[in-house]
Amino acid sequence: MRERSDEALMTAFGGGSMEAFTHLYERHRGALYRYVLRKAGDTATANDLYQGAWEKVIRAREKYNQAVPFRAWLYRVTYNHAMDYFRRARPDTDLKTDELESEAPGPERQALNEARAAGLKLAIEQLPAEQKDVFLLKLEGGLNVDEIATVTGVNRETAKSRLRYATAKLKNMLRET
Repeated sequence: MRERSDEALMTAFGGGSMEAFTHLYERHRGALYRYVLRKAGDTATANDLYQGAWEKVIRAREKYNQAVPFRAWLYRVTYNHAMDYFRRARPDTDLKTDELESEAPGPERQALNEARAAGLKLAIEQLPAEQKDVFLLKLEGGLNVDEIATVTGVNRETAKSRLRYATAKLKNMLRET
């Protein structure tokens, strides 16, 4: 079943195949969780959003249209779920990201990586919301510009422009630190 496309697996899951769901979940769980974690800023909220997004996927399994790229659809479901949550729960709260973990072996390298991670974290937090969204979808979700446009509900050029501006702002902010 590993060779099957995400779309075929989702269609099979819609027909009742739990094995197909297991394969989809395994393929996308890490990247999707990292996206939600960075968007949420804390593990408790991220866990709730992550679980809620998969619940929505499960509920919508029979309605899924195989003509729609699954990965873009998955991130659209997750994005909408997160936006609904933030509108209800914390409409005026700034989102914060968790510490980025370093796998560096030595303490000097670890300290350097932690300083860089803190700088990147701060820089990402300072991006305007629209730019932050597209940047995190690209970074954590691995989505292309067309998929990002679909997820965020804007046209391709707007998504491309937001990603370009976010990248440029991050580069400038990181150079200054």
